[in-house]
Formats: sequence, structure tokens, C-alpha cells
Amino acid sequence: MISDPWFYAVAIPAVLLSAIGKGAFGGGIGVLSVPMMSLVVPPLQAAAIMLPLLCVSDLFVVWTYHKTWDRANMRVILPAGLVGVGLGTLTAGLLSEHAIKLIIGAIAVIFALDHWFGRRDAPPARIDWKKGGFWSAVAAYTSFLANAGSPPLNMYLLPQQLDKTVFVGTTVIYWAIINYAKVIPYASLGLFDRSTLLTSLVLIPVTPLGIWLGVWLTRRLPAQLFFSTCYAVVFLVGLKLLWDSAGGMLG
Repeated sequence: MISDPWFYAVAIPAVLLSAIGKGAFGGGIGVLSVPMMSLVVPPLQAAAIMLPLLCVSDLFVVWTYHKTWDRANMRVILPAGLVGVGLGTLTAGLLSEHAIKLIIGAIAVIFALDHWFGRRDAPPARIDWKKGGFWSAVAAYTSFLANAGSPPLNMYLLPQQLDKTVFVGTTVIYWAIINYAKVIPYASLGLFDRSTLLTSLVLIPVTPLGIWLGVWLTRRLPAQLFFSTCYAVVFLVGLKLLWDSAGGMLG
């Protein structure tokens, strides 16, 4: 188990943010957890520590939102997401973490800017098998390699202007299944050692508090403010990913 107090000074806020993101904002702020933890441990170790925590938090949020998710969208995004996990397993190591972050960060920033400064009277988007399949596969793939999957999925779901609770519930169910699908591939890659698993166990008590805060925010924010916040989160996460990728490539 990791015993460095500086690690926990960073890891506890990171886990708390991830859990809040699980319960609100389509999981967007959760993408910040691994970069935060990477300040004190290697990125792959940070991702391996986070995955058991995500799987535990998924149990809480699935119970909360199990009646409020879009089944029609799930029939589109889930099969493609599982394909993305498979591609991640097969191609792990072929595309660098920094390249993944650069691509997703750029897409996320452009997506948010287009929403703010593009056509503002656009009607709600419809379910689209091609777009949904593509973006959900990209989401699962980038989640597998760099824990940066929320922006691509949000790019498909946010324009549909779903009810805010249905939007969160749909992302919750999707990511719960995807996270559990990643467990065996991560184990096969040797990412779960005794120290990693014990560290995850110590951090588990932080997750219920964050989930409760996320659910509380979702239920109390007005719909317009909620979705405005979601787009802002996508934009800020995109900037963070671009910053991380530039620093990694230059470094």
C-alpha cells in the first residue's frame, strides 16, 4: 500500500471529484482524477488505483439512477462501447497517452465553442446509430487508454437535450458496464498488484460522500444551469487534456 502522505493529500480530492462527477455533469470532472494523481504516482498506476474505486462507486450510482436512463440510446452506445474496450485491449501501447489526450482535448474544446458561438437555435438532436456508435466507441477506447472518455460520450448525448436526470442516468449505466468490462483486460496487463489494490481499498470510503454531493447537485440545479455547467466542464476538461498532452510531448 502507498504510504506517502503527499499521495493521499492529492488522491483524496481526486477521488472526491471523480465521485461527484459520477453523480452529476455526465461524469465530466471525473476525468481530472487521474491527471491529479499522476502528480505523485505514474499515470498507469493512477489509472489502476482509480478503476476499483470507479467500480465501487458505480454500484451506488446505478442504484440511484437505475430507473432513469434512455434505453433507446443505450442500444446504440453500449455495443459500440464494448467494441472500444476490445480495441483498447488489442492496441494498448500503440498510441501514446499524450496523443490520445491531444485528440480528445481538441475535440472537446471545439465542441464546447461550437455550442456557445455556433447556431444557438438548433433543435434537439435525434438518436443516430452512426454518430452514437462512433463517439461511444471512442469514449470507451480513450477511457481504456487514458481515462479521458467522458467528453466523446457527452458530445453525442448533450445535443439531444435529454432530461437532466435521464442524461446522468444514461451515462451512469454506460460507464458502469464499461468500467467492469475493463477489469479483466487491466488485470491481464499486470496493472493490479497488491499495493495498488490495498491503496484503492483505503480510498473507497471517500466515494459515497462524493456521489451524494453529485446527486444532490443534479436534483437542485435548474435544467438550463445544469447543462450550461456540463458544457463548461467539457470545455475545461478539454483544456486540461490539451495542457497535459503538450507538457508530455514537450517534456
